[in-house]
Amino acid sequence: MEKRELVIIGAGPAGLTSAIYGRRAGLDVLLIEKGVAGGQINITAEIENWPGVAHASGQELGVMFREHAEKFNTEFRDADVQKIEVRDGSKIVVTDKGEIEAEAIILATGAYFRRLGCEGEAEHIGGGVSYCAVCDGAFFEDQEIAVVGGGNTAVEEACYLTNFASKVSIIHRRDAFRADRAATERTLSNPKIVPIWNSVVEKIEGDGMVENLVLKNVKTGEISNLPVAGVFIFVGQAPHDECIRGLVDAKKGGWILTNEDMETSVEGIFAAGDVRDKHLRQVVTAAGDGAVAAMSASAYINEQVHLRSTLLDPERVVAFFYSSIVESQVQLSNAVEEMSKETGQKVAIIDGYRNARMVEKLKLGEMPVVVELKKGEIVSKKTISSASELSEFLK
Repeated sequence: MEKRELVIIGAGPAGLTSAIYGRRAGLDVLLIEKGVAGGQINITAEIENWPGVAHASGQELGVMFREHAEKFNTEFRDADVQKIEVRDGSKIVVTDKGEIEAEAIILATGAYFRRLGCEGEAEHIGGGVSYCAVCDGAFFEDQEIAVVGGGNTAVEEACYLTNFASKVSIIHRRDAFRADRAATERTLSNPKIVPIWNSVVEKIEGDGMVENLVLKNVKTGEISNLPVAGVFIFVGQAPHDECIRGLVDAKKGGWILTNEDMETSVEGIFAAGDVRDKHLRQVVTAAGDGAVAAMSASAYINEQVHLRSTLLDPERVVAFFYSSIVESQVQLSNAVEEMSKETGQKVAIIDGYRNARMVEKLKLGEMPVVVELKKGEIVSKKTISSASELSEFLK
């Protein structure tokens, strides 16, 4: 089976940033992509909030990201990742072109906006149809636009869009918003917002750019027209979690849970970008996630290589595990180090707090503890409270 240090899944801003940082950290990086590099930014006509680039199309920014990753000799592979598995502690990426064993994996598969599915929607994406108010709201200064949806995202983004638009119509298929009370009251009290109840969008019309929405009243069946310059669709988002579903902890809806280091609930698997459970999904936050994930993966890989060579590979080793957040144990580790130097007896000193997963893997339990391992298997162990107890253990 092919073996790699870091496998990144997804070539959006999070994945490409991970590749840049991973390669700069000296890792062997394989980035698996499906489709055009850049991810969702490719459907954004203009991007004005990427720091340092006053104006660029989503596709232009995606090309720049990829070229930057290529500069550091990232290996790209076009493949469909079908599943991520953990077999006997090894992390396996199953693709339509074979299986890859990875020291660490960064999942950067992103998310997708649920579409209305009406006529004219796909043709006008990037031409007045948008799924991101922060990305595209400023392009509709003093124009009349529409928002589709009735949940918290729809009503909150409608309020945000009034900073630019002269009028915002909210189209909702029911006669009341599903958003919470505070958000609903704030929205309905905004003089720029006009709700259109019990209605759905049947068709999006326009010659190149959006010009008109054909609406249908779900109660009366009446058809009407709503002239607008743009329409923002907020009927839900979903993560591309298909390949990892059920393996790592996730929030309702499939959004992957991580800590601030982008670690998932499974050792050596990280997540970055829009696939995570997070508040703001933007190019800049995805890139930030990617940088953190790559550095965390680098630290994890280096740690695993070190721990394997120190603890698991040798014929025999004695190791002392302590917690670096307990002062008495830190002092004991210093005493153990001094004793090791004085007697010439080799003892591997491991911070069990920083290497909690190794402690868990070896089932060490309470620290401080000294263990004897042979080819990675514990043959004896003892909880100790002094260097002299360790000396007795070594005899």
